[in-house]
Amino acid sequence: MAPVAMRTAARSLSEALPVPYWLDDPGKPAPRPALTGDERCDLLVVGGGYSGLWTALLAKERDPARDVVLIEGHEVGWAASGRNGGFCAASLTHGLANGLARWPGELAALEELGARNLDAIEAAVARYGIDCDFERTGEIDVATAPHQVGELRALHAEATRLGLAGGTEWLDRDALRAEVDSPTFLGGLWDREGVAMLHPAKLAWGLKRACLGLGVRIYEHTRGLELAASGAGTAVRTPYGRVFARRVALGTNIFPSLVKRVRPLTVPVYDYALMTEPLTEAQLDSVGWRGRQGLGDSANQFHYFRITPERRILWGGYDAVYPYGGRLDSAHDHRPETYLTLAEHFFTCFPQLEGVSFSHAWGGAIDTCSRFSAFFGTAYAGKVAYAAGYTGLGVGATRFGADVMLDLLSGERTARTELEMVRSKPLPFPPEPLAWTGIALTKWSLARADRRGGHRNLWLRTLDRFGLGFDS
Repeated sequence: MAPVAMRTAARSLSEALPVPYWLDDPGKPAPRPALTGDERCDLLVVGGGYSGLWTALLAKERDPARDVVLIEGHEVGWAASGRNGGFCAASLTHGLANGLARWPGELAALEELGARNLDAIEAAVARYGIDCDFERTGEIDVATAPHQVGELRALHAEATRLGLAGGTEWLDRDALRAEVDSPTFLGGLWDREGVAMLHPAKLAWGLKRACLGLGVRIYEHTRGLELAASGAGTAVRTPYGRVFARRVALGTNIFPSLVKRVRPLTVPVYDYALMTEPLTEAQLDSVGWRGRQGLGDSANQFHYFRITPERRILWGGYDAVYPYGGRLDSAHDHRPETYLTLAEHFFTCFPQLEGVSFSHAWGGAIDTCSRFSAFFGTAYAGKVAYAAGYTGLGVGATRFGADVMLDLLSGERTARTELEMVRSKPLPFPPEPLAWTGIALTKWSLARADRRGGHRNLWLRTLDRFGLGFDS
């Protein structure tokens, strides 16, 4: 980084608070009391992020008489559900390209289920009066290098051939810059219908309120420590008591699963984001962005960015940091060297915004699996279900995962449970030091491909052949 650019980037971070912008809200709800003593219920949900909240809510919608308890180790929405970019996508497969590579025969069904899932999220937001700035703005995949233009055009052509391009539109350089103006933009593919922007923490808090309104008993600061069979059901031990339940749904994201065999299927990757101060009217005029679409560039080491109703810009991504051994540590939640890199890239993308400051800078762990999209399963003779591995696209897909878990726990055969995507599992990550070495080599190779016109070396081609990879 040139000295002048470094100084500009550093100055922009001088007053940034090291907390997630979304969670820095005086209106956040007070936590519910911890569980003390023993509880009994029909369904225990472990985890108070989107996955657990949707599961509890849908369980009560399916059967209002069902007795549901939800436990959360910290506070509802404090982890990935309150730290993400607020992109709520219809895709269940981490994008069309990943779906085509892995489940081409059922991709049409997956796309239809995903579209219905996003519609259902929008309907639930309205039905329960969840004030989370939900806007169906769509998302633009942006090309910032010539080879990316060709890749996006080819993807659009393939989607069109398969009848899956409805609602998408190719934007050439001038059309794209008329929407959002950056000298780095060369073209883009706008999915007008398949992505909504929202305030992620307010969605979690709204789902919490809706669950409580339906009679779900929520205990925060109540970590699930151990799961065991108990009579005809199960028991989960917590710090101050136990929960005896007929069925258990695990929505624990990257935190160690209470089903130990699931743990090797995910690794934590730390992702980072910045939020600007509100733009002035003149600054907003200089970039346009009146449609408030979500954007993401098409590099392997990509950025995702969006503008809020308050005219703040969130700028995240690029670095995906894997801690050796997959150890979760709050010390990884902040990484000044990544913040500096992100700030420098921000001003490269939007040089007209030089002088804008960032108000917040934060990070957090994403649960990543080797196929980039969620996987599902059961344990304890079908009494326990789990969903994990959303790899950064869980804002929307977790509702689908909640439906899958409830289907599995009921023993139903549904259109969801018959999917190969639902019936199959990703390959596990190897033990250390192989995991660290493989991930480091993959990251190096992806960065090299970005610098060399998208050319994938032998290592990446081998991973492609075996359906493996690494992404944030």
